[in-house]
Amino acid sequence: MKLVRAFWSWLRAVSGDDAYERYLAHHAAVHPDRPVLDRRTFFKQRQAADWSQVRRCC
Repeated sequence: MKLVRAFWSWLRAVSGDDAYERYLAHHAAVHPDRPVLDRRTFFKQRQAADWSQVRRCC
């Protein structure tokens, strides 16, 4: 069972599925005085940042 949990945690980290949980942990540790983004706003901002630049070879 530990192996399954470890694999699941690894898979979530690699795919970015745990991004909001990591954001919450970082925010609590580094910015406890600032308000926390809700899940929807966090992912909207993340998508906007990911797709705001042109990514191509030429």
